[in-house]
Amino acid sequence: MKVIIRDDAKTASVWAARHIVAKINAKAARTSEPFILGLCTGSTPIDTYAELIKLCKAGEVSFRNVITFNMDEYVGLPESHPESYHSFMFRYLFDHIDIPRENIHILNGNAPDLAAECAAYEKAIEKAGGFDFFLGGIGEDGHIAFNEPFSPLNSRTRVVTLTEDTRIVNSRFFDNDMNQVPKQALSVGVATVTDSREVVILAFGPKKARAIKDAVEGPFSHVCTVSALQNHQNGIIVCDEAAAGELKVNSYKYFKAVEAAEKF
Repeated sequence: MKVIIRDDAKTASVWAARHIVAKINAKAARTSEPFILGLCTGSTPIDTYAELIKLCKAGEVSFRNVITFNMDEYVGLPESHPESYHSFMFRYLFDHIDIPRENIHILNGNAPDLAAECAAYEKAIEKAGGFDFFLGGIGEDGHIAFNEPFSPLNSRTRVVTLTEDTRIVNSRFFDNDMNQVPKQALSVGVATVTDSREVVILAFGPKKARAIKDAVEGPFSHVCTVSALQNHQNGIIVCDEAAAGELKVNSYKYFKAVEAAEKF
């Protein structure tokens, strides 16, 4: 695991976007095979998506040969609902880049057979060749995607029940009314994410500081599902100073020194 620490969320988001672009372009330079990209939602990646749009419009990257899979979707929320993850992704990214619509994959939270939908999603990822790169966020309790605490670290795409804490946090998108937040979601599993050839997790602000401390310095445990990244050869956490605030001083210095030595 590496930890990239920037002064603020904006600078960290730009770093993440340019890192994604570099990976897309590097693969395009050596093969005609598509780049398989996992994506997240929520407020955290918005600035990263804005930078990706900017770079695409500037001609620095093309998404024509990129295939995307989103990490989750609410159960029972219409796709047209402004807070569905379908709506989010088109509003903040897909409507503004040159990705073919057929290359976009998002779980269907209204499928008649949710278990079958999840199984088909896993098979589609496998058929595509697995993720080249997965961009994720982290919950305040250290969860990745909707893999709440105590989710198995070998889990795959499935139906999950959202904790009250997660629903309270997400209620800010639903008029601050937790009762409007769906109680279930479809989510890729922890192993679905960690099977990716590279994983980048974004974390910004002081509310994420405890989760970052647990993810980096805590045990490899299903209590903090993002701690699974500790065992990943190409796992990177990208955070701002506020989110790094609870790391030990020596941990902070170590990651800063590694970044300087490797010239990220």
